[in-house]
Amino acid sequence: MEKIDNNLAVNAIRVLAADAVQQAKSGHPGFPLGAAPIVYELFANHLRHDPADPEWFDRDRFVLSAGHGSAMLYAVLHLFGYPKMGLDEVKRFRQADSLTPGHPEHGHTPGVDATTGPLGAGLGMAVGMAMAEAHLAKVFGRPGLPLVNHYTYALCGDGCMMEGISSEVFSLAGTLGLSKLIVLYDSNNITIEGSTELAFTEDVAARMRAFGFQTLEVEDGTDTDAIGEAIRLAKADTARPSFITVRTQIGYGVPAKQGTASAHGEPLGEDNIKVLRENLGWPSDEAFFVPAEVYSHYCGKAERGATARAEWKAIEASYAGAEAEAYALFGKYMGRGLPASALAYLGEDVVAEKAEATRNISGNILNALKDDVPFLIGGSADLAPSNKTEMKGAGSFFADSPEGRNIHFGVRELGMGAIALGLSLHGGLMPYVATFMVFADYIKPMIRLAALMELPVLYVLTHDSIGVGEDGPTHEPVEQLAMLRSTPGVYLFRPADETETRAAYHFALTGGRPTALALSRQNLAPIPSSNAGARRGGYVLAREDGGVADVVLVASGSEVALALEARGLLAKKGVDARVVSMPSLDVFFEQDKEYRDEVLPPTVTRRVAVEAGSRYSWGEVVGPFGAYVTMDGFGASAPAGVLFERFGFTAEKVAEAALGL
Repeated sequence: MEKIDNNLAVNAIRVLAADAVQQAKSGHPGFPLGAAPIVYELFANHLRHDPADPEWFDRDRFVLSAGHGSAMLYAVLHLFGYPKMGLDEVKRFRQADSLTPGHPEHGHTPGVDATTGPLGAGLGMAVGMAMAEAHLAKVFGRPGLPLVNHYTYALCGDGCMMEGISSEVFSLAGTLGLSKLIVLYDSNNITIEGSTELAFTEDVAARMRAFGFQTLEVEDGTDTDAIGEAIRLAKADTARPSFITVRTQIGYGVPAKQGTASAHGEPLGEDNIKVLRENLGWPSDEAFFVPAEVYSHYCGKAERGATARAEWKAIEASYAGAEAEAYALFGKYMGRGLPASALAYLGEDVVAEKAEATRNISGNILNALKDDVPFLIGGSADLAPSNKTEMKGAGSFFADSPEGRNIHFGVRELGMGAIALGLSLHGGLMPYVATFMVFADYIKPMIRLAALMELPVLYVLTHDSIGVGEDGPTHEPVEQLAMLRSTPGVYLFRPADETETRAAYHFALTGGRPTALALSRQNLAPIPSSNAGARRGGYVLAREDGGVADVVLVASGSEVALALEARGLLAKKGVDARVVSMPSLDVFFEQDKEYRDEVLPPTVTRRVAVEAGSRYSWGEVVGPFGAYVTMDGFGASAPAGVLFERFGFTAEKVAEAALGL
């Protein structure tokens, strides 16, 4: 490793980030110019990472919560020699098909541990990662064999700290005593509209102390030694998470921009970049120029990570020999694959003996799976008794018992959603989270990120319709089904009974994608359902008696039984109806055309959609000649039975809609 002045190594990050933004004519140069010393000191001297193997399990995790500073991260990854991150990729910043998109994307760019951009979301993911580390370290910890032993770092800015999600997740992190979580706060007092004095005058450090964090401060954000000492002090506290405020100047090195809002989200301009190079003492005016000695320096710094990975591999080998049974279990956690017993259970057709709410059925399924699927972990936003999401006997995740698998998220739906992403991103765990269906609105931004990252997070959403009853329209979801269905990459299941609920779990735990279950509060009558059919999203539940159906009734969840009853009423009037159960429109439309046409014959254009929710998302099923028995308002406060009758969810009304065709 060639020894060079730290300033030269830091300035390489600044210049590359500024050049990338300038060439793209788009991006955020101000944050990288101010925060470059933070990421340099962290990556060079503290973060355990090995560019030769960006995914090795016991590496430290790093989350750039202020994702608009992505050009800085890409510069660091390039300088350290991450795979495929050549200088050409830095030059292709924000261009089509590059590895350097506008905001960091996990699974797309080597070395990016989380997809970030929505401010504050990365902080929740970091908390989830730290929780995963604490849980797995306790489950697999053996004296002298630290198989799981790493830190989670997050870098955030003023915007992240303004977002309410930061308070949700940090409050829980402090409660849980996540001492291996270290948050670095780039405090430059500037947002898009101007000074933070406009809207953000709180004492951030005092808030963090109230949450239970150790708080540290670095007054000079250009002092890498001071930043390093703060990180060392953070790691020395083994009882609390740590929050390090680093005072920086946005747009550092460019007098016309430094400390101003204009440095945030627009290229510096060629003249200002020339001034930047002069002020930094950069040895060349050539764009994207990096001295050879800088590359050599970073290459030497990367050796620390290679050594750390080799040491861990030795620990892993010793662990495998001394703790063979535990190591075999560790392998199952890492693979997150369901055993044959769980798959068989979830694939069964169940003949129900009584009416039961699908939320209760879901709770029974979770408890039936908990021993066979030990890496299943999760909880509710203070609604576990209502959501039926407690895994009995699995313990609770507390500061003194991180091995517990039941997480008490508190009334923090948005934070819960972000933490679930971190639990999944970390590896080794399969998270589920739960709340009332109507509060899917509170989780939606995190569900969207789960879809972007293709994370297998399970969302248990109960009280799925006006069946909530007396709680009234504030708690009766009508548009949430359509909202979730409209989100690309999210799979929504609204099962009608136990067989369909098992099928939904089968899909959720094997499909590798975010899956939401919409579950009833009220009891649902048993139906002659099909597990195999439900796993294809939709299937023929009751065929017409003749050769071709006069009408097709398509329903989901609690309305499937209504459709079956309406079929009987129609038969008395000489109308031959087919009933299709459609637990998942998303999955159904991924089936081949032959199967879809077999379930919904194109020649039968008289179709009725029956669902206690918005008609939106049913148009492709119903077509131009069909009818809807759906919700067009917000509901009301009354017993569920009264509401279903008032809003037309009766067999008679379904039959009437069919006859009207």
